[in-house]
Amino acid sequence: MKLEAVRHTGTYPDIYLADRRTLVVTLRTAKRDVDECRIHYFARTAPEKEKTQTLQFLYRDSLFDYYQGTLCFHQVARYQKYYFELTAGKEVWYLTAEGFRRDPPEDGYFEFLYANRTGIVALPEWSQGQVFYQIFPERFANGDPSNDPKGVSPWGTMPDRENCMGGDLRGILDHLDHIQKLGADCIYLNPIFLGDFNHKYATADYYRIDPMFGTNEDFRKLVRAVHDRGMKLILDGVFNHSGVHFPPFLDVLKNGEKSEYRNWFYPTTFPLDITHHDYECVGAYKYMPKLNTGNPEVRNYFLHVMEYWIQEYHIDGWRLDVADEVDEGLWEEARLLLKDRYPDTILIGETWGSGLRLMNGAQMDAIMNYVFRDAVRDFIARETIDAAAFDDRVEKMLSDYPVQMDRAMYLLLDSHDTERFLTLCGGDRRKLKAASALQMMFVGSPAVYYGDEIGLEGENDPDCRRCMIWDQDLQDLDLERWYRDLIRIRHREPAVRTGAFYADVCRNRSYAFSRADGQETILTVIHAAETEQAVEIPVRRATAYRDLMTGEVFLADPGAPEAARLGDKVRYQGSLMIKMKPYEARILKEE
Repeated sequence: MKLEAVRHTGTYPDIYLADRRTLVVTLRTAKRDVDECRIHYFARTAPEKEKTQTLQFLYRDSLFDYYQGTLCFHQVARYQKYYFELTAGKEVWYLTAEGFRRDPPEDGYFEFLYANRTGIVALPEWSQGQVFYQIFPERFANGDPSNDPKGVSPWGTMPDRENCMGGDLRGILDHLDHIQKLGADCIYLNPIFLGDFNHKYATADYYRIDPMFGTNEDFRKLVRAVHDRGMKLILDGVFNHSGVHFPPFLDVLKNGEKSEYRNWFYPTTFPLDITHHDYECVGAYKYMPKLNTGNPEVRNYFLHVMEYWIQEYHIDGWRLDVADEVDEGLWEEARLLLKDRYPDTILIGETWGSGLRLMNGAQMDAIMNYVFRDAVRDFIARETIDAAAFDDRVEKMLSDYPVQMDRAMYLLLDSHDTERFLTLCGGDRRKLKAASALQMMFVGSPAVYYGDEIGLEGENDPDCRRCMIWDQDLQDLDLERWYRDLIRIRHREPAVRTGAFYADVCRNRSYAFSRADGQETILTVIHAAETEQAVEIPVRRATAYRDLMTGEVFLADPGAPEAARLGDKVRYQGSLMIKMKPYEARILKEE
């Protein structure tokens, strides 16, 4: 047994609260190294009442296996001592807080102390596996030409960093039918507060809707209409930086060192001019001065902003811009405040890498999952990695966070900050269909960036912010039907939203994974290559499987396959042999 690979820290996320009476415990071992993992646990005051539970296999990446168990108590979980028993053939080891030993321990145990309410990994129930629809408001639809800014360009003009097309809140309201028919559960709006530029990431007033989008009352009507359709809406919170027309920054420009707001920013010299040489800003963007979110006055200001839009307009949460650059104290205070008063609110942080800093149980519910996006890009669009490498990346990603957070993860293929995925695929719709099938059946909450569903293309910013196409003669209606069908499956099949995940096939350019929830299993097969390929897929039951997209039926051959990837952990009883076309996706369910 490779003891050096075994890990359990005794702290989050290796042990955490699902509620005050439920503990979730995770243990890591070397890949294919351990036959069984068991946890022994007992109350500090009653060691004679020791209980034992076998941990369930959870994930497998290139180096490790991960096991997990859920411990349920009749009362509040507290003062629970525990240790692990690991078995590989006849070899047995016991893991305690002090290390490994051959015999059952008599001391040195791990201990969970107390189930404080604020320590619960609690996410809104609606966030588990829902579908987002992201809108860049200035480019979605122009519903009210009277609020168009001066010099507005004709709808559909190629975007640059300066031009405006007239998109507004009324345009979104007018097209809620489209979003609802697609099947989206939650709309995410890029910034809509008064600010500079067409993107509004340079905020001037955090309490006012930008007039080019409408009024505060227009926004209230939009939220009400979204809720009336059973959907949610979250806003983009840009609290890492402001615009140069933000009143506190204007005060520093005017009064310099004497300004009461000088410590709201990071000035490097006085007097200030609008240049990145005089103050810290986002990158070298002089029009976006960085805010000092370590300043309690700044934190209190933005805590009030966050609560104001929830309390007064009933938004359902925040997507928080460049969240990994903001002082942690702001997010910790926001979580304590908002989760106490508005427990159904969701907090999603933007980060382009690992979310471990933000997903520490005290800050975010989820992150924008660019790790997933990059893995899909490399596997399907660029074809620079094979199925095994793709799976290694995403299973390592899943293992980093509690399962509840994995289910709420914002799963994107593209955004306002990246190339459109279809463009990355060289316009090959087969690739986009395969990628979207993988995305929609994967663990998390998939996100559709407006226009992807009808074939909108675009290179990186600003080209990825093209106007939405509303002329049906110019829309890819077949692609839209594909998205609708995928989302319909996600809504209809609980296993896809909250079921366990198993990567059954990782062979060359063929990838198959299953989502299992009780007796129900949904199997997704992706073939990311230009050539046809017969793929053997191990299945849990030797029965008939129906393709949920085409209606075709496949009959599994009985008998456990010899070389199944998870054959040591999953009881397969048969296999399917399916000939996959180039860049084809299959979604199968037991008959």
